[in-house]
Amino acid sequence: MNKYQLYRLICKNATLKEERHPMLDKNRFMKFLMGFMWLYYAGILLLMGVVMAMGMKYSYNGVAAFHVFDGGILYLLLLDFWARFGLQETPAQNAQPYTLLPIRRSFLMNLYLIRSGLALGNLYWGFLLIPFGLIAITIPLGWGAFIGWLLGWWLLLVMNGYAYMFCRALILKHLAWLLLPIAIHGALLSVMLVPDKNPLDMPCTILMYDFIQWKILPFILVAILIAFFYWANYKLQKGMIYNEVAKKEEKEIKHTTQLNFLNRFGKLGEYFKLEVKQRLRNKTVRMSFLVGLGLMIALSSIMYFSDVYDNSFMRSFICLYNYIILGMMTLVTIMCYEGNYIDGLMSRRESILQLLTAKYYFNVLLLLIPPIILTPLMIIGKMSVWMNLGYFFFTAGVLYPLLFQMAVYNDNTLPMNTKMTSKQGNTAQQIISMVILFLPIGLEKGATALLGEPWGYVLLAALGLVGVLMHQYILRNVYSRFMARRYKNMEGFRASRNS
Repeated sequence: MNKYQLYRLICKNATLKEERHPMLDKNRFMKFLMGFMWLYYAGILLLMGVVMAMGMKYSYNGVAAFHVFDGGILYLLLLDFWARFGLQETPAQNAQPYTLLPIRRSFLMNLYLIRSGLALGNLYWGFLLIPFGLIAITIPLGWGAFIGWLLGWWLLLVMNGYAYMFCRALILKHLAWLLLPIAIHGALLSVMLVPDKNPLDMPCTILMYDFIQWKILPFILVAILIAFFYWANYKLQKGMIYNEVAKKEEKEIKHTTQLNFLNRFGKLGEYFKLEVKQRLRNKTVRMSFLVGLGLMIALSSIMYFSDVYDNSFMRSFICLYNYIILGMMTLVTIMCYEGNYIDGLMSRRESILQLLTAKYYFNVLLLLIPPIILTPLMIIGKMSVWMNLGYFFFTAGVLYPLLFQMAVYNDNTLPMNTKMTSKQGNTAQQIISMVILFLPIGLEKGATALLGEPWGYVLLAALGLVGVLMHQYILRNVYSRFMARRYKNMEGFRASRNS
């Protein structure tokens, strides 16, 4: 088999990847939903492109609309970078299934790096850029200027994609590398937002105008950056492939936390220790926790330092998101991590009930973190104390019990330490995540519209307090239904344990 035939075969396997996934039957609705959301956001971008081109035309004292748009190029690149975390895999993740075959790693790396650079995902922003450019650039400057501007944007997005893959590979090696993009992007945002006038506005505008004029130097500079990140990804990820397959890890002897003060609570204390140690020792669980914490701080910081999220909906969404995200990241897949050792749990009477109780208490304890992060917003008046109290009790008494219902139906084991391979969630998990994120906001808006702002939040808190007082009954009900399905669930856990 020559290289061209091998290339065709790997590309074919990539297109069949989703159809071969063992969770296909459970994800058909989610695929439809993802397709709908893809079209929905494409429509929004298309509308934004038209509206921005028309709105900027006469709004900035004669400054061309594309100059105003290009001054904010870094905002779009930062948004594109962080959006890739949920959408794009690294070449090492894609190449991993072929590492035990007699195929050169250099060929695999070059193939997947080139495919990543030419991926259609880099063209998604075209739904915003093309209508904007057709109106704002083609009419005054012609088609040549529009094509040069669009080509420049595409090269910047390709460079951004390679930069993302490099950072993502480092983060997969050690979570501390997440501080690298946070620090760089935080510094850029500080430079752009803190001064009265953005000092990076003019350099960005000049760069994009050089693309419009087809000046060769900016194209060469961006091409050099693309080549640099391509080379960096090649060197870094080539060495990571076999390390993942062989589970090669550096181990060091260190003292473990005993948490002896929990011994007084008996079996409940032991399961509480298990929750703590999962987040301290297991890479997948620990990374989910830290990513959730980082998102809480990032959204709260943006709201504190800028007026972008000062509307009523975003205030409610950020408040709810801070309270629910840490719990939702693990509770929506509740029992999936325990599927790795479910046989041991089922060997003891009522151990599942004690485990569920410990999980509830632990996640309620985590609700003490959001008020600390949101305190600066309450001090400056961007978020009310009543809103925090409402969402605190509503999360503990209504949203958490709703998430605990997934313990009855989850039957797919998730790996606790594997970094490069992941399993898709089932349809129920995706639906309940959306319900958790948006239903409380609708309830809050309706309650505050009918009762007034303080009393609407009081109603949320009262509903949550009822759920907190009834948590033992709710958990026992979940436990009884879980035990009624235990054999079916255990069969699913075992079947998916090594898939």
